[in-house]
Amino acid sequence: MIIDLNFIIFASIILLMVTGLYCLLVTKNLLRILIALEVMTKSVTLFLISSGYFSGNAVLTQALVITLIIIEVVVIVVACGIVIGVCVHNKNLDIKNMRKLKG
Repeated sequence: MIIDLNFIIFASIILLMVTGLYCLLVTKNLLRILIALEVMTKSVTLFLISSGYFSGNAVLTQALVITLIIIEVVVIVVACGIVIGVCVHNKNLDIKNMRKLKG
């Protein structure tokens, strides 16, 4: 029995997205939330690459992927700065302590 390669690729992309979404919804740690966002954006990147490969439009796909990577890096750097600020202020990375903030 031969399993279709397209099915394997799209199933792995969906598995990455579900794993990132599950980690994003379940965890209370800010660093784990950033890792979950990173996993989810990597699944979107893989989806763009695979859809560009299957459609035969590699040039547009490369431009979109490079743009996505640049945006992803900027978002993660800003989020890491916020997480470091929260860690310095609260002395831990738990979300429950952030709900007590005022002002």
